[in-house]
Amino acid sequence: MGVLQRFERRIEDMVNRPFARAFKAEVQPVEIASALQRECDDRAAIVARGRTMVPNSFTVALGPHDHERLSVYAEALGQELAAMVREHAEEQRYVFIGPVTVSFELDEELPTGRFQVRSAAEAGATAAETSTGVPAATTGTGVPWVEVGSTTYALARAVTRIGRGADTDLRIDDPGISRNHAELRRSGGDVTVVDLGSTNGVVVDGQRVGEQRLKDGARVQLGSTTMIFHDGKGR
Repeated sequence: MGVLQRFERRIEDMVNRPFARAFKAEVQPVEIASALQRECDDRAAIVARGRTMVPNSFTVALGPHDHERLSVYAEALGQELAAMVREHAEEQRYVFIGPVTVSFELDEELPTGRFQVRSAAEAGATAAETSTGVPAATTGTGVPWVEVGSTTYALARAVTRIGRGADTDLRIDDPGISRNHAELRRSGGDVTVVDLGSTNGVVVDGQRVGEQRLKDGARVQLGSTTMIFHDGKGR
């Protein structure tokens, strides 16, 4: 069973729910899913041997009627579509530079039954499921944390490993980042970033370093991704 068929089966499984009854003569979820697959295939770019990058952020524009009917179910459908994109990418051996997201917006000019897709590659980070780190929601907790785009990650453990590898604590799918790129080592109230012999190195506030104690607000660049360090003490 292919990716689209699996996606359609999941939607069909919701047939007794209002979510499924919203789609009859209007835009069909499987049509959007197919368009997202095409968007990935059309914009696929080879960035290194054996690595083909595709967009990870998708926006689906809908006309007034379709948008109004869909808005109640946008979050659930967006999650299903994002899961479908990840499945398609896995089958095609595509990679992303951040988490996959699918959102919806209103376009007053589009007629019922028509939609448009925009996509972009937006760097982001994903915490490993086995990590003990948690999102940092507030400052002043005493727990240091890093900000990577829209993602926040609390440095709750003594050592946080960062890289592209699946075994890292904070995974950043950036082609300029090594599989095991760097570590953030917490000792007492201090956090030190340590380069693990990465290809492109670690840059702190514009200076390449091998090891550097971080100050609040420090900007740490790994590949093309910039992390902002917060000491968690508040001001």
